Amino acid sequence: MATLATTLAEVGTGWLILGIVAALIFGLALGVLGIQVLTRTTLRGAREEARRISEDARREAETAGEKALLDAERKNIERRQQLDAEANRTREELRDQERRLSKREDLLDRKLETLDVKERHLDDRAKALERQEQQAAAFRQQAEKVLEEQKNVLAQLSGVTRDQAREMLLQRVEDECRQEVNQIAMRRYAELEEGARAKSQEVLLMAVQRYAGEFTAESTVRSVAIPSDDMKGRIIGREGRNIRAIERATGVDVLVDDTPGVISVSCFDKVRQTIAVESLQKLLEDGRIHPTRIDEIVASVQKNVEERIIRYGRDAVNEVKLGGVHPKVVEAMGKLHFRTSYGQNMLRHSVEVAFLSQIIADQLGLDGETARRAGFLHDIGKAMDHEQQGTHPKLGMEFCRKYGEREEILNAVGGHHGDIPATTPYTPIVMAADAVSGARPGARRDSMEQYIQRLQQLEEIARENEGVNEAYAIQAGREVRVIVDAQKVSDSDAFGIARNIAHRVSAEMTFPGEIKITVLRETRAIEFAT
Repeated sequence: MATLATTLAEVGTGWLILGIVAALIFGLALGVLGIQVLTRTTLRGAREEARRISEDARREAETAGEKALLDAERKNIERRQQLDAEANRTREELRDQERRLSKREDLLDRKLETLDVKERHLDDRAKALERQEQQAAAFRQQAEKVLEEQKNVLAQLSGVTRDQAREMLLQRVEDECRQEVNQIAMRRYAELEEGARAKSQEVLLMAVQRYAGEFTAESTVRSVAIPSDDMKGRIIGREGRNIRAIERATGVDVLVDDTPGVISVSCFDKVRQTIAVESLQKLLEDGRIHPTRIDEIVASVQKNVEERIIRYGRDAVNEVKLGGVHPKVVEAMGKLHFRTSYGQNMLRHSVEVAFLSQIIADQLGLDGETARRAGFLHDIGKAMDHEQQGTHPKLGMEFCRKYGEREEILNAVGGHHGDIPATTPYTPIVMAADAVSGARPGARRDSMEQYIQRLQQLEEIARENEGVNEAYAIQAGREVRVIVDAQKVSDSDAFGIARNIAHRVSAEMTFPGEIKITVLRETRAIEFAT
């Protein structure tokens, strides 16, 4: 029994183990089946989610495309409106130009009518002058006849022979010549006064260049050529904003008037004037004219001009072979490239005075290098801004003292116009070199109009004398050659004509120095041998 019970117990335990193993296998199968079912369900959900996301993306793309089309159409409408507005402004500008042209045509018509009236008046005056000349010729003949009769009567009454009368006349001529000698002395004093007047004019011109007052002169205005008069409207800009931007950025006055093909830039500071002119030229080449672009161009040109100033100063210092010159002094000397005095470039004038001073100092046994340095820096005060008070010798002396120049240089800079006493021999040397550089032929010039007017006036005064065939002003108006008719004018009359022309030129004209009057009387005897 015990063995049977043991056997049954062993059999029951085996079946129990087999049942547990079977249950584990069944559970594992169920787990695998559940995982497969869950995986299929997850994949199906993922596919649905992907399909939904794709559908949403498609709908968003369609919406974005429609929005882009709407934005493009709106921008197109705004652009069309802007173009229409610009076209309207252009039409308005064209209408304004047409109105101005119409006014100008009316003004020209009135001027033509005025010229016609003046021409008729001139014709009438010419005829009247011709009649007066005929009457004057008749009166002259009568006067000569009466004068001859009076001479004969006077000779009879006075009992003086012709020889005695000639001696009396010669004595009178001698007295007149003595009087002319006195007049020459007086003329020399007048020339000194004229020199003082010229110096005052130079001081005024320097004040004009350093302070921009309301004054217009040839040395303060430069013209800028424009391709067409339509550009004037663009330079002015809407309600004047472009021209105001140019004037604000450059510190000049831009003059836009009826003069065809040009606009004018007015400024007494030659550096600012150069910046404004070059900026306008670049704006005209670029074609884009608005305040932002104006500021960019002006800044670029200003930087370029500043670099050129330093280069000009450095080149001049190297040319005169100076060492130990402070960079600020080099920059100030470079600014003189843009300054002029009676048409003479101040930087080239300074270089010329430097070498002249060295030559004079070498001849006197002094230090040529010191003289050259003093001559080079003597006009540096002309580079100072107008906000600083004082004459240019004083400003130059203070400037050079600030940057370590020696006392000999300071005295020459401050005293080259006699503003302070000369304490070294280099000061009168610089004064002499400065005078030589400014007075040499061609150093300084008058305006072309004044030059031509003076030549014409000289020739007209000479031709108005009786017996003069031709008159020519030569040597830039410093001499007048007069050719007279030898049949009508004697040798003594030739001297009288020269003296008469000289008196009239002195009384009626203003000119520097002196003018030589040369009267040529020539007799030619021509015969033919057969």
